[in-house]
Amino acid sequence: MIGKEQLKDKIRDACNTAEEFTKLYYESMDRSRHQLSRHYMDTALLVWNGTGSVGKDQIQKFLEALPTSQHTVNSLDAQPVMEEAVSGQFTLLIQAAGSVHFGSGETKPFQQTFLITAQVLAQGIKWKIVSDCYRLQEPIES
Repeated sequence: MIGKEQLKDKIRDACNTAEEFTKLYYESMDRSRHQLSRHYMDTALLVWNGTGSVGKDQIQKFLEALPTSQHTVNSLDAQPVMEEAVSGQFTLLIQAAGSVHFGSGETKPFQQTFLITAQVLAQGIKWKIVSDCYRLQEPIES
């Protein structure tokens, strides 16, 4: 069982990691999208406004087909996923929300949820996306 102080430290670390990770991710998305697949695990899942892609190569292909973008993150939250649920793998759930401008279209609100996991390499920890769910926040048409 995890102690209260340990949990507090894990949450703080998750929030710090989320800030660093999302800054890097949205910079890549907006400025160097051709390198975005390096953020995804080989078997990652992306659901983009209801369209799914599996595997980092298919995700890269899908994302490169999108118009140029400019994201602004207005809110960010993160929490550690309890290790018992992910077989001891250090994993975080990140939620980001803000506004995005695609191509010549209008600016729209978006929400994105990442499940990222730590991969320990010789040069340190590398965070990889396991699951990514992106949604433009548009009114539901009746």
